[in-house]
Amino acid sequence: MSQRGTIVGCGILQKEIRFLISKNGWGLATAFLPSGLHVDFEKLQSGLEKSLAAHGGQTAFVFYGACHPRMDHILKQADVVRTPGQNCVEIYLGQEIFSRELEQGAFFLFEDWALHWREIIGEVMPGNPEIMRSIFRGAHKYLLAIRSPCSGDFSAEAAAVSEMTGLELRWLDAGLENLEACLSASIKNSRKPDL
Repeated sequence: MSQRGTIVGCGILQKEIRFLISKNGWGLATAFLPSGLHVDFEKLQSGLEKSLAAHGGQTAFVFYGACHPRMDHILKQADVVRTPGQNCVEIYLGQEIFSRELEQGAFFLFEDWALHWREIIGEVMPGNPEIMRSIFRGAHKYLLAIRSPCSGDFSAEAAAVSEMTGLELRWLDAGLENLEACLSASIKNSRKPDL
């Protein structure tokens, strides 16, 4: 199968996206950036701009939400579009479930963040673990770990994050339907006429 473009984006759902590309025969390559870049806007912008430059003319669309205050400007400069949605959780779960859980106080946890929690959060919250707990408990009521059909067993890592944040751990099993619909729509709305 020939490649018809590249999805450049956040690696938080790379297993799910690669599965859907294969399932649907979309013929797209992928270039994923580390999901931990979200905690540092400068690194996120730099990484995204470098990846877009490396795939210039090949980028079908960008898999990101409004994850950077200058996201629309960055993508306009590269003449590419992104997946619609506020963030990867909304893109994955759909707006209704995302909004409901957010309103109830959820902090969302995908497998990728659970597996890399210490290195991601350690960069922005080093030091006293009580400060981390205080910050998370002040902003959230529970930790919602999201399992996809592509997830491995990250229950131990999720439990460790729950302990570190002081948030009750809850689980949500969710299918790939919303993500698949979003990617399909993004392919159709891409500026690449051959997709």
